[in-house]
Amino acid sequence: MRKSHPIRRAVLAGAATVSGIVLLLSLKPASDPASASAAGAAPQQTAAAQEAPQGGSGAQRTGTQSVTGDVARTEYGDVQVRLTVSDGRITKAEAVRAPQGGVSGQKSELAVPKLNQEAVTAQSANIDTVSGATYTSGGYKKSLQSALDRMTASGAPSGSSSGAPSGSSSGAPSGSSSSGAAGSGAAQARTVTGETAQTDYGPVQVRITVTDGRITKAEAVQAPQGGLSGQKSELAVPKLNQEAVTAQSANIDTVSGATYTSGGYKKSLQSALDKAGG
Repeated sequence: MRKSHPIRRAVLAGAATVSGIVLLLSLKPASDPASASAAGAAPQQTAAAQEAPQGGSGAQRTGTQSVTGDVARTEYGDVQVRLTVSDGRITKAEAVRAPQGGVSGQKSELAVPKLNQEAVTAQSANIDTVSGATYTSGGYKKSLQSALDRMTASGAPSGSSSGAPSGSSSGAPSGSSSSGAAGSGAAQARTVTGETAQTDYGPVQVRITVTDGRITKAEAVQAPQGGLSGQKSELAVPKLNQEAVTAQSANIDTVSGATYTSGGYKKSLQSALDKAGG
């Protein structure tokens, strides 16, 4: 019996050794470089997937932005223009600075709304000088051009300082090349005149120019004239014209002090939109 104990111990030790080797061999694949690289692949793919939404959000930043031009010095005061740009197209223009006080202030009140409207309509600084406000108009155009230059430099989707790309961005759903879009826009432009709206101070009638289903110009072919009514029309109508182009509807604000003219304008504008199919 005593002689058999060492043999049993040797057998048990050998069995333990074999079991240890088997366990070690079974653990080796976990440290295999191929397994490690496969395990690391999933986090890399996850990181790549996370980058995609970030890139998408960056693209959306090109939506709506505000661009302010340089201050233009004139003999009667400073002029500075700020633009609201949506997808490369000017949707609103406003003078944050203009000559004030006395006759200069009165001229600014008459000229600036017209210049604002022209900027939205033309989509460029190539706009007409307002009669009687030559210096203000000149300063406005200089500041407007600097705002347009900044808009182009910031990488707006329209991509060019010329008017054609701006138009093509607004006509993207129907357009192909920029020249084709311009051609089709010219072919589809039409003028629609609304019905005459009678007010306590005179008739109001609105005419709109529609291009590719969008109002590109609005004007009052009739408005109260003479005396105080005429003065109110001169102040109110340019603002109403601009609002119509900006809002693309008859849902525009009433100009303070010209309630009747504003009401008549909106009625005639709505009838023009109905005729245009808008």
